[in-house]
Amino acid sequence: MADARTWRNMVTAIATLVDEASFNISKDGIRLRAMDPSHVAMVDFEWPSTVFEDYTCDESSKLSVNVAEMLKLLRRIGGDESIELALETGSPKLQMVLRSKYTRTFGMSTLEPSTEEVPTPKISFNASARLTASLLRNALEDAAAVSDHIIFEASSEKLAMRATGDVGNVIIEVDKGSDELLSLEAKENARSTFSLNYLSEMVRAASSLSDIVQLEFSTDMPIRLNFEMLSKGRLQYYLAPRIEGS
Repeated sequence: MADARTWRNMVTAIATLVDEASFNISKDGIRLRAMDPSHVAMVDFEWPSTVFEDYTCDESSKLSVNVAEMLKLLRRIGGDESIELALETGSPKLQMVLRSKYTRTFGMSTLEPSTEEVPTPKISFNASARLTASLLRNALEDAAAVSDHIIFEASSEKLAMRATGDVGNVIIEVDKGSDELLSLEAKENARSTFSLNYLSEMVRAASSLSDIVQLEFSTDMPIRLNFEMLSKGRLQYYLAPRIEGS
């Protein structure tokens, strides 16, 4: 991979939800679908083989690693470094080779692969809003000043984000046609409440990979955040709603 920072940013996006990641590796690319320990949120990630400058996979396998430990090894990546990942069949170690003006090679122990397969959620979404990641990030920061949760509301003409707490309230409204709201569709009005802690971590991490995010939700149903990546890969988060009174 030409830019090692892209790999580090992807691992950071996964680490917001899970401590251990089990990647499915095949000739088509790398895929991961995992839930956080509380089963409130899920990350769905895929990079096709075409993302990489050179990609070889002799047989499908699983690669399980501690993502926090991987990030420790990747924290000093420079802006001009490329990265090569190599896992020999039957080997307990993943090799990460960083190249710039000189070469650094890190060996990392792998974990026993998880046998659990997380299915794709089957959810019907009544509202879909495509907006800039910066707008969403700023809205979440505004909401966090007064509350620990945020309400998303969508109609055919407007996307609203609201938060209310002991110290006050905030309302962010974006009309259809705004430069920050790239598209908005609503089969019917939708309203749902979500944890700011989860959302803020997701958006903060994924913003380094994408400038555009699509929100899809229905009333009191999970939300899906789809971060559009130039690599044609997939980075999606699902988050369960906070039901009023719970």
